[in-house]
Amino acid sequence: MNAIDLEARYAAHNYEPLPVVLTRGEGAHLWDVDGRKYIDMMSAYSAASHGHGHPRILAALNEQAKRLAVPSRAYFNDRLGPFLKEICRVTGLDAALPMNTGAEAVETAIKAARRWGYRVKGIPKDRAEIIVANGNFHGRTTTIIGFSSEADYRDGFGPFAPGFVSVPYGDLAAIERAISPNTAAILMEPIQGEAGIIVPPAGFLTGLRQLCDKRNVLLILDEVQSGLGRTGAWFAYQHEGIRPDGVVLGKALGGGVLPVSAFVGQRHLMDVFTPGSHGSTFGGNPLAATVGLEAINVLRDEKLIERSRELGEYLLTRLRAIKSPALKDVRGRGLWAGAEIEPKIASARTVCERLLKKGVLSKETHHTVVRLAPPLIISRQDLDSAIDRLDETLAEVCKTARAYAAA
Repeated sequence: MNAIDLEARYAAHNYEPLPVVLTRGEGAHLWDVDGRKYIDMMSAYSAASHGHGHPRILAALNEQAKRLAVPSRAYFNDRLGPFLKEICRVTGLDAALPMNTGAEAVETAIKAARRWGYRVKGIPKDRAEIIVANGNFHGRTTTIIGFSSEADYRDGFGPFAPGFVSVPYGDLAAIERAISPNTAAILMEPIQGEAGIIVPPAGFLTGLRQLCDKRNVLLILDEVQSGLGRTGAWFAYQHEGIRPDGVVLGKALGGGVLPVSAFVGQRHLMDVFTPGSHGSTFGGNPLAATVGLEAINVLRDEKLIERSRELGEYLLTRLRAIKSPALKDVRGRGLWAGAEIEPKIASARTVCERLLKKGVLSKETHHTVVRLAPPLIISRQDLDSAIDRLDETLAEVCKTARAYAAA
């Protein structure tokens, strides 16, 4: 059996991969088992923002793995403190709780918000509410999918935890109407990724901050995808100069080699945690802490935040210059764009399959949007090549649609 057949035989069918078998990665490129080279325009949903196999991150990983990898959090280790200190420095917040995956960090944020609601705000026991947005994607645990607006994520997995109130994304008036005396927090993505790179109206985050201050509600932002340089700033909330009560980090924090995440917050929020109230076998292990710290250092030392901002403007300018009836809309910020495909002409999946044949890797979302989120180290030459291939592909699907209509 080949690799595709083996996965089809032995893997649970919870993914529908594009038909390519990858075996190696370096920088902004990936290679399949036949030796064909591809431009990576996904970077593992931002998890490989530093590129594949970054030499500094691999060196830090290897050195630490030989010293100490996973002891218990029942003891201190010499790598966790420096890592958490740097997370707090770059976020502008006060304390951090390390976890592994983004979904785990979101679950941590939910626990923190609820306990804050009861112990600080005085919400009656088991009545705390958290306001979330339609179209959100915060992970796939049973708690999180319970407040997803995607039917496919929920189907067959209930019953779900109560305590979540959904509102239209970007609608401050709707959010204010949804706030009640039992509202502990607002949990939002500053830019919705899985929904199709949905950028909220200008001033939305500022308005959220003001509303939370006015109504004594926590503002918690999920920056698992948008954080650590993806949008051309360290964090998307910095584009509006606000300070959230809590922020959820993951993906790029692991430098493309490990799952590393954290919930970071202001002291008044993080002090609700007490010994035994939360934990993780692997969260905060020395190996993960070393990789996370080096991932942050590489972003700074190689000026990848600035690179994302500059190349991101170029990416969006080039995409918006494409004149094709197949391209319905372009949205994004930094090196993060969504190219919305006109469904009457082609599906986003079809576009991604054609791009694959041209040596460009991307992935569709919601059947209509092609996501473009290359590693922050991508060269302008590779970026141009990927956009050129997209332009060619859109012309091809238009030609196919015309031919089909004429038949």
